[in-house]
Parts: sequence; structure tokens; C-alpha cells
Amino acid sequence: MVTRVLTVSILAGLLAGLIVAALQHVTTTPLILKAETYEAALRLQAPTLAASDGEARIILAHGPAGDAPGHEHAEWKPQDGLQRTLFTSAVTIATAIGFAALLLAGMIAAGDTIDQRSALVWGACGFLALGLAPAMGLAPELPGAASAALEQRQFWWLTTAIATALGLFLFLRFEQPWLKLLAAVVILLPHVVGAPHPASPESKVPAEVAAHFAALSLGIQAALWLATAFMVGVLWPWASRRAALAR
Repeated sequence: MVTRVLTVSILAGLLAGLIVAALQHVTTTPLILKAETYEAALRLQAPTLAASDGEARIILAHGPAGDAPGHEHAEWKPQDGLQRTLFTSAVTIATAIGFAALLLAGMIAAGDTIDQRSALVWGACGFLALGLAPAMGLAPELPGAASAALEQRQFWWLTTAIATALGLFLFLRFEQPWLKLLAAVVILLPHVVGAPHPASPESKVPAEVAAHFAALSLGIQAALWLATAFMVGVLWPWASRRAALAR
């Protein structure tokens, strides 16, 4: 069983990840590159005050070609072009493998038949819990976007994902009206509390670019969940037949 789960997770994640990585290359990646140009341009133009010998001076922030005194180099990141595409694709494939493992674990624990229909239902619920519901409070962000403290955002995202997953499970698995009502309350509670946002929501990225990226990111994430679920639904029966023949 464990070998079958690992095999199907890796194969499904690889196939779905490659498909969605190609979509990312022509949808969200160009917007990220555009946002980085806005961020870099504003960084170069923004003056900063620095004290020297008791006298305040204006120093312009410089890039790698001319670093100002005390300027710290940015952390390493893949170079634009092929290297960046390969790293992005690898992360997408690894994410898809993780999604496949989560879907299989959930369906096996629930005792569901693993086929294309049930896998797609679980995949849609996975997107609702880990994608759409958290994005209603914390939309996908481009580089340079204003945001609250990372720890606060991570905590809210995690509690929202767990609450949504639990609420969906209660709503879809039980017929008692009071449990369906409880499910709705659990799903809505994190949004009633509210997601953390910065006191000054100033962003270096134009609003229309940020909105376009948020919409595309959610579409890409939905495609990743559904493509992964479909591959799981196709590959699990195939792996089960091979396991049965090998006995």
C-alpha cells in the first residue's frame, strides 16, 4: 500500500506539475517579472536619509552595479530565463506531488473508492480549503505588495485551511441539519475574525496588475488541484491492477 501511494503520488504530481508549470510560464510568471521591475525601479529612485558626522545626507539606493555604503546584498535567487523556469517548475511539481499524497491519504482514511470522479471531488475540496478560502482574506501577492507580518499571515492561513477542510467534511459527510449548520459556522469563523493586513496598505505594484495576478494565481492553483486529482484517479486503479497481478 505504501509503495503504491508513493508511486501514484510521484507519477501524478510529475504529470500534473509539468502541465501546470507550462501554464504558469505564460500566465503568472510574466506578471511576477513585471512586478519585480516596478519594485526595482522604486528602490533605485527612493531616497533614504543617512547620518554622517552629525549631518543628515540623502543617499540613493543603488543596485548591484553600485552598492551604497552599508547596502546589504539580496539573497540568492535563480537567474531569469531557463534557470528560473526550471526552479519554478520543480517547485510546482513538488507541490503537485504533495497534493497527490494528501488526496490519497484523505480518500484512503475515509474509505472512499479512488477513481476519477471521487478524486476530482476531493481535488475540488482541496482547492476550496487550501486555495480559495484563504485567498478570500489573503489574496496571492506579487513582489513589492504590502503585507502584514509573516507569522500572522501564516497562522491565519493555516487556521482558515483547517477550518474550511473540517467544515467541508462535516457538511458533505453528515446529513444532520445541526452538523451542517456547525460546518457553516466553522467555515465562516476565520473570515469573521478577519485576516491580518498592514496598517498602511501601500504597494509598489499597480492595483490592476496585482488583481490580474491574484485571479490568475487562483486559476492556476485550481488547475493544479484538478489536474493532480485527475491523474490520481487514473493512476490509482492502474497501480492497483498491477499490484494484484504481481501477487
